Amino acid sequence: MFSYTERAPETVFAILLSFIISVTIHEFMHAWTAWKLGDDTAAMLGRVSLNPAVHFEPFGLFGMALIAFGFPAIGWGKPVPVNPNRLRGAFGQRKISMGLIAFAGPLSNVAQAAVVSIPLRFDDAIRNGGDTPGTLGFYLTWFMWVNILLASFNMIPIPPLDGHKILVAILPNFWYPVLAPLERYGFLILLGLLFIGGSLGGSIIGGITGPVRDLLLDTLYYV
Repeated sequence: MFSYTERAPETVFAILLSFIISVTIHEFMHAWTAWKLGDDTAAMLGRVSLNPAVHFEPFGLFGMALIAFGFPAIGWGKPVPVNPNRLRGAFGQRKISMGLIAFAGPLSNVAQAAVVSIPLRFDDAIRNGGDTPGTLGFYLTWFMWVNILLASFNMIPIPPLDGHKILVAILPNFWYPVLAPLERYGFLILLGLLFIGGSLGGSIIGGITGPVRDLLLDTLYYV
């Protein structure tokens, strides 16, 4: 994911299709959870929808395409707007709600990976087709991999990723002034980790996401 690897057209298509489906559901769950917790900002913008067109913007989709082709890149869906002041409850409850809204995205990726892991684990024909382009197993395997990578990547506690929002929600309030400045430079930090890691012959981001990724893979796929 973080260094260039030449890929066959079938693989590029499978990865990009997996991104479109997975990220659509990921962003939908952010918007739906916010709506259920009292903030209809995203709902009024049409984001409580499974229509991929409302959850993508050109640069983020282009980043996913680069990843699908094997280039080092970062892709993203269109951020879901959330107004904390419109969430139900007092400040403490709204803070927890913000964490739940953030967690809903990665959780949806785990759920998607879990669903497709069932035939991959228990149907030998489908599982054995995972290395054969064009087969059901091939597409399900890539779909599971993409969702596992999205879940583990988004749990990194660096803004604008969901892991940072979850961390802010669960830490005591006095930590907020310490973490808030990261929001200004978070994306640049991610890019730095991506490219510095690649130049060193290993991936720093891969090292950070590895434990979560391996745990999910062992739990959902390996028997």
